[in-house]
Amino acid sequence: MSKGLRLSEKWFRRGLWLVALVFAGFLVGLGGLVVSDLPQVESQLTRERFLDATAAAPVTVRLEAIERESRNLAETRERAQLALTTARNEVASAERSFRDWLGTRTATQRSEQDPEVIARTRALDGLRAKAREAERALEALDTRATTLRQEQARLRASLAELEASADARLRQEERRQELRVFLYRLALTLPLIAVAGWLFAKKRQSSYWPFVWGFIFFALFTFFVELVPYLPSYGGYVRYIVGIVLTVVIGHYAIRAMQRYLERQKAAEAEPETARREKLAYDLVLARLAKKVCPGCERPLDFSDPTMNHCPHCGIGLFDRCLDCNTRKNAFARYCHACGAPAAQSVGATATP
Repeated sequence: MSKGLRLSEKWFRRGLWLVALVFAGFLVGLGGLVVSDLPQVESQLTRERFLDATAAAPVTVRLEAIERESRNLAETRERAQLALTTARNEVASAERSFRDWLGTRTATQRSEQDPEVIARTRALDGLRAKAREAERALEALDTRATTLRQEQARLRASLAELEASADARLRQEERRQELRVFLYRLALTLPLIAVAGWLFAKKRQSSYWPFVWGFIFFALFTFFVELVPYLPSYGGYVRYIVGIVLTVVIGHYAIRAMQRYLERQKAAEAEPETARREKLAYDLVLARLAKKVCPGCERPLDFSDPTMNHCPHCGIGLFDRCLDCNTRKNAFARYCHACGAPAAQSVGATATP
């Protein structure tokens, strides 16, 4: 249709389309902020909110106590291990010294050294007893550590069961919250779609059409970009069902629009040519002729045929001759392109090749 517009009018229309896009851009930005802030109306969900505090609190307290005791026990065991190592080193040193001394005594066979043998033996036994005592202390620490680990494992298993139950309730509530937020978005989006549909049906040709189309673009973007990604999944059923519903609605509208269009065309083609020509807008006629289709029935035509003056499909006049200069011209033109005579002078003239 732009081929039938004046040059300045083309640029004005381009500028108005730019206004529509800028207006839609600002609306989209504002709508995006509103949609992104909608989840804030719901409280933040955490596991602790659904955890059984009565059952979990003593388990948690006991686990913390076990961890503290385990750390202290580890430090004590390090000291006990060091004491055992020291005791064993002392025993080994004393045994070497005692063996060396016994070797010297065997060589001399001095009976006065018998009391010293007894004393050295007793001293060595004392060191061995000390080492054994250190071993028992270390074994007791290891036994206590094993007991703590077993108790800790049981408590962690019990706490894991409580947390698993809390996680299940958390996921369930998250799905409910997700659905509520989606319904908030839907409640915000559906009125926009309804208003956009009404504007498209009633106001898209009005003087303020840039704002109408800008709002329509905004509503479509809000629905298909801001809303659709937040559709709850439920195994994909919701998305497919929504897609089917949208396809049926849009398809139904397209079918009904096509049927109404065909009915209008059929009724228009049954009217007298004069009435049909009066209903056709000048710019629309020029645009259809530029596309090489009939302005009345929109069927394709061969304009290269110089003998074709009427549409062979609907019979509407396409070319006639100027009464002033007899030049073949566009029957819808307001002036003759050859002599400039007003087309009103040739209205009703018989078309001849």
